[in-house]
Amino acid sequence: MKIVTEASELVLGCAFVPTMGALHSGHQSLFKIGASHNENVLASIFVNPLQFESSEDLAKYPRTPEKDIEMARAAGVTHLWFPRYEELYPEGFHKLSAGPLGDIYEGASRPGHFDGVVTVVSRLFELAQPQCAIFGEKDFQQLALIKKIKSDVEIIAAPTIRESDGLALSSRNVRLDPAGRKAATVISRALFAASQETTLESARTLMLQILSEEATFTCDYAEIIDENEFTSATESTSHARAIIAGWLNGIRLIDNMAMKLGARS
Repeated sequence: MKIVTEASELVLGCAFVPTMGALHSGHQSLFKIGASHNENVLASIFVNPLQFESSEDLAKYPRTPEKDIEMARAAGVTHLWFPRYEELYPEGFHKLSAGPLGDIYEGASRPGHFDGVVTVVSRLFELAQPQCAIFGEKDFQQLALIKKIKSDVEIIAAPTIRESDGLALSSRNVRLDPAGRKAATVISRALFAASQETTLESARTLMLQILSEEATFTCDYAEIIDENEFTSATESTSHARAIIAGWLNGIRLIDNMAMKLGARS
């Protein structure tokens, strides 16, 4: 595996997985998907300051570069890129707007977050010129926005990877203490329970009921949406998805799951 610090050293036309580091097995699953599409797998590690609402949250983001290098190598990454801020954001660069989709749900709670996301991904695409890029469904709204970026890059969606107890893998999980780690499973429990319901009303009711039972979790939003339009789902919605976000001991957690309402006999 080659460590890259300058964009001029990149192999163009690769399979690309942008990350902010603190790698885990969820990232490794993305790297392996990349390897199934291209012999060259590029991963980038860049903690993007443009997508954090505060310098405090940016400072708290976990950084594990030595572990990241080993995990990337073990999962088949051929080129690991540590972009420099000055190369990504040269003097006079313009920050992009995520548009209306960037202002709802996660965007409403984190103003400007998705502007930072689409800006950094656009710049990474410009420099790396990949053939395809792989993003996880756990950050579903982010995935939807990246699909709207005007580029020739094929966007591949990868399923959410979960712990044995259902918790979605996230770099932020390492900040949870044991009690918080246990409490965090309320999100996936609510999603799995809702996914077993046959009507939209019963799925919403059960999801909210389960979330309310965990006193340490402060729910920001919990909704079932049309995953194509990001509007509230109705009984006629073909592709419904439950999305949940909230805070647990000061740590923001998000998750989502497709809902197959009415699909059972």
